[in-house]
Amino acid sequence: MECLYYFLGFLLLAARLPLDAAKRFHDVLGNERPSAYMREHNQLNGWSSDENDWNEKLYPVWKRGDMRWKNSWKGGRVQAVLTSDSPALVGSNITFAVNLIFPDGKPFPHHPGWRRWNFIYVFHTLGQYFQKLGRCSVRVSVNTANVTLGPQFMEVTVYRRHGRAYVPIAQVKDVYVVTDQIPMFVTMFQKNDRNSSDETFLKDLPIMFDVLIHDPSHFLNYSTINYKWSFGDNTGLFVSTNHTVNHTYVLNGTFSLNLTVKAAAPGPCPPPPPPPRPSKPTPSLATTLKSYDSNTPGPAGDNPLELSRIPDENCQINRYGHFQATITIVEGILEVNIIQMTDVLVPVPWPESSLIDFVVTCQGSIPTEVCTIISDPTCEITQNTVCSPVDVDEMCLLTVRRTFNGSGTYCVNLTLGDDTSLALTSTLISVPDRDPASPLRMANSALISVGCLAIFVTVISLLVYKKHKEYNPIENSPGNVVRSKGLSVFLNRAKAVFFPGNQEKDPLLKNQEFKGVS
Repeated sequence: MECLYYFLGFLLLAARLPLDAAKRFHDVLGNERPSAYMREHNQLNGWSSDENDWNEKLYPVWKRGDMRWKNSWKGGRVQAVLTSDSPALVGSNITFAVNLIFPDGKPFPHHPGWRRWNFIYVFHTLGQYFQKLGRCSVRVSVNTANVTLGPQFMEVTVYRRHGRAYVPIAQVKDVYVVTDQIPMFVTMFQKNDRNSSDETFLKDLPIMFDVLIHDPSHFLNYSTINYKWSFGDNTGLFVSTNHTVNHTYVLNGTFSLNLTVKAAAPGPCPPPPPPPRPSKPTPSLATTLKSYDSNTPGPAGDNPLELSRIPDENCQINRYGHFQATITIVEGILEVNIIQMTDVLVPVPWPESSLIDFVVTCQGSIPTEVCTIISDPTCEITQNTVCSPVDVDEMCLLTVRRTFNGSGTYCVNLTLGDDTSLALTSTLISVPDRDPASPLRMANSALISVGCLAIFVTVISLLVYKKHKEYNPIENSPGNVVRSKGLSVFLNRAKAVFFPGNQEKDPLLKNQEFKGVS
């Protein structure tokens, strides 16, 4: 009989050897060992337990640092990038994306027979795994209704076909977060604020607050969302269903901003409360007889009170999100205006340039610098940028002179700034063509024309005078005598005009009567 016990024990041990020798998923690919409670309460739809057996011959596993990784792909090791749209509100879907970066820089090998190069992506988290066939990138979405709150790990191993088996080519992991707080962030914008990231803003100008809820799976699309604001300046609470709000601080100082966001989201229904246990007093004889005479009550499930306690699968649960910030309010330049533009006359050496004076006023603090950006009429292509310090009195009135190269229409952006603010104004200006019809050009042109005419007449006069100065015999013709006399008078007058101090004393050119020579 004892030998029979030994034989049965040997059979049991032999039957157990294959089970002990077989490796499980979490033994080869799972770096995290979740508890049995986590496996039981974090069931993911369509995923398998990592307690299942793993065929290491079909899907070999290499540890980090194994030299075989370098030879898993021709040209070098393949890199995998894992991203997710975490954080995720519990109950919503979270999406994971894996992208391969190949050694040759190409996203996927394109050659004949590429279909046999499909990859197998093995995702592993919360004691469960999921396999998906894909090319150079895949996406997997997981519902977080049963996921434990807090940070969790997602691991991905990528295999490629190699003969009848598969070879690992990449492995990557990342952290994702599931929370019961509505993920959100708030942007703050104010006109004339020089740096919105320092949470310092200007007094007497509205600040626009915009709430952006992180909900990539559109889990809250059909939820009513309320925003409750407290700006910390004793203006009370402000409740709105709009995700944007404007608020103006009228005092300088530091203020605490608080925002609470409330949304009714789908969630698990609470268990029904247990029915109250009625007290059982000792029945009297009359009560006992009366109970026998009444009809027998039906089963408990037919009780309308019990039916009303059956939980509704479409329950709603309030989810909240909170935001806090400390902001500082200071003085700043509130407004800037161009009240006058004047064309400045340009000297002759710069005929193509134009000078324009801009008379500028401002409100608020005193600026310390002025900048102008001159662009094309669409205000998109910058042509010139000039910045310079300014010294302005309390009236905040200054003149800014800028140069424009050529005629045409220009867009002018003018800004006044100090340490905390930057006020902007823009205008379109039309610079006229500097044609000769302008008064200054007309005067210059007239002077040039008169000078050229004087030189021309002088040269002609000298040539004529030199030609007729030579002696010519006077003939006995009255007509010739008259013509010679007229020419002499013309030369005398010309020299008197252009050479008043150098007249020749030629008696032949004076008023004398010429007598004919016989």
